[in-house]
Amino acid sequence: MSEHTIRLVVADDHPVVRDGLATMFASAPGFTVVGEAADGAEAVRMAQALSPDVILMDLRMPGTDGLTAITELARTGNPARVLVLTTYDNDAHVLPAIEAGATGYLLKDSPREDLLRGVRAAARGETVLSPSVAMRLVNRVRTPAPQLLSQRELEVLHLVAAGNTNREAAARLFITEATVKSHLLNIYAKLGVSDRAAAVAEAYNRRLLLPDSP
Repeated sequence: MSEHTIRLVVADDHPVVRDGLATMFASAPGFTVVGEAADGAEAVRMAQALSPDVILMDLRMPGTDGLTAITELARTGNPARVLVLTTYDNDAHVLPAIEAGATGYLLKDSPREDLLRGVRAAARGETVLSPSVAMRLVNRVRTPAPQLLSQRELEVLHLVAAGNTNREAAARLFITEATVKSHLLNIYAKLGVSDRAAAVAEAYNRRLLLPDSP
């Protein structure tokens, strides 16, 4: 990528921010700003028409937001790398953006050199994360997600998935049939379903049950 000028689209709904970023990159060696977008829809159109290497994407924009744009670019297989540049570093913004296909996530208070370095790395296909975002993702991995179903509810669901009736499940778990019914009602409520078959299907879908589970 060193001998290739990086083609960049800047997407931000604030004209002052957008112009400032475009000016900064246009004056730095190795970059060409090929487009400036005021919202996500415009960024997607520019990605299709201008073939940028990297799109510097704000998340919160009126109309089509950045997350929707990232999702659409991934859906259509557009090869442009998307580097999120925003003021928000909470889970509600970071995780959906990464899951949608963003190559990296930087904050707007990042130093100029970090932004230039980040776009160069994104153009090479490398993951770029601001320190606070990287720490948030690490903590997310280290902290187990809260268990949706209790251990007993999982045991009941395993038996139901294996074809046991309520009476048979009660006998296997040494509890009453009424207790099994109570557990099933709790399972239905937690999974948002209304019957046994749907509960089993949803549990497999959420990987609460696995094909090789007992």
